[in-house]
Amino acid sequence: MIKTALVWFKTDLRVEDNETLVKAISQSQEIIPVYCFDDSHFETTSFGFQKTGPFRAQFLLESLEDLDRNLRRLGSGLLLIKGKPEIEIPKIVQEYKIQKVFAKREVAYEEKQTEKLVQNELFKLRCELETCSTSTLYHAEDLPFSIKDIPDVFTNFRKKTEQDAIVRNPFQKPIRINSPKLPLLQWPTLKELGLKKTTIDARAAIHFKGGETEAFNRLQHYFYDTKCLSNYKETRNGMVGSDYSSKFSAWLAMGCISPRLIYSEVKKYEKEFGANDSTYWLIFELLWRDFFRFMFKKHQTKFFLYAGIKNEKANSQSVQEKLLSQWINGKTPSDFINANMIELKRTGFMSNRGRQNVASYFCNELNMDWRIGAAYFEQQLIDYDVCSNWGNWAYLAGVGNDPRGHRYFNIEKQAQEYDKYKVFRTLWLSNLKSEK
Repeated sequence: MIKTALVWFKTDLRVEDNETLVKAISQSQEIIPVYCFDDSHFETTSFGFQKTGPFRAQFLLESLEDLDRNLRRLGSGLLLIKGKPEIEIPKIVQEYKIQKVFAKREVAYEEKQTEKLVQNELFKLRCELETCSTSTLYHAEDLPFSIKDIPDVFTNFRKKTEQDAIVRNPFQKPIRINSPKLPLLQWPTLKELGLKKTTIDARAAIHFKGGETEAFNRLQHYFYDTKCLSNYKETRNGMVGSDYSSKFSAWLAMGCISPRLIYSEVKKYEKEFGANDSTYWLIFELLWRDFFRFMFKKHQTKFFLYAGIKNEKANSQSVQEKLLSQWINGKTPSDFINANMIELKRTGFMSNRGRQNVASYFCNELNMDWRIGAAYFEQQLIDYDVCSNWGNWAYLAGVGNDPRGHRYFNIEKQAQEYDKYKVFRTLWLSNLKSEK
């Protein structure tokens, strides 16, 4: 038993089903929960977009406030630091004489690099870094294949995993956390993070609010208050309103709720209200999320390369500023693409159906470097998740995990099928004429 441990929160901003937190408590007399506003997360990328836009930054701040409240109820609290984690975390380690740091295990390249830098600095202080895998439905150790042997085709991965692996039970929330007295928080403003506050458009499909409390409220609403889960498969391709899909993505991306906890709630729901294709389909979508995360573990930097995980790339590597601006601002010749892009610009959200269409349009009609589109999504999306975003964009660009290669969407046909009566387009294009 060590005296003091540090729990480094990242995209696991919750107290329920948080193995990192549970392990730290079990191995130490007291813990110090820390969140670092990493400077690199608020930089401009090589593609010219912010890594974190104002919509997601606001959601992050709300999630941290909720985490702090939940920790304080258990006798602890959150310590906020800002800067480079490899500089700031060792300072806290020295100040509080910390012997071990616990953190969520990363899989994507930049996050792995930061983890390694922190580990190297902690080693100099004779402080160990222990990481836990907390982001997936299935634990990597329980998969029926090694990471290097995971099938690159989702269907093959899914069938074998469903057949041969089990989902672990969620970890219980701690009853009490022992922490030294922590200073009251000084919350940074969006301005201090280098961002302008942006008001979300009133037409937004859902008004996301960050935090574990809100994640549970959403689950209660979608499962039990409305029983929308029982119709999920039929409605999931909708585009207007809050309940055509679960909308769990933002809370999952920030780690305000875990996929395992959602899975356990689905199983409870099925016992009470019955299982059907829809209840299964939500789990199916969580498996897609796992798949991309394990793909990043397997292929590492390749998902950020122009050729992706393939050896050749067919379309152009160019950027045409005028076409890019038209796509971002919803000024293309396609009203369906425009409506989706305006929704993303004004709200930080877009439906799954919309995302596939605008990505296909970007890659196939505009014929531009797909990574520019992915980088814009990284800036805009409230529910940005590095593996899902870049994995899906590579998939649509024909350089990812799509066994059929280059996937082309007939935009007009899609618009007719999914927005037959133009309800979605009317909603988002209604005041376009009055704009400059």
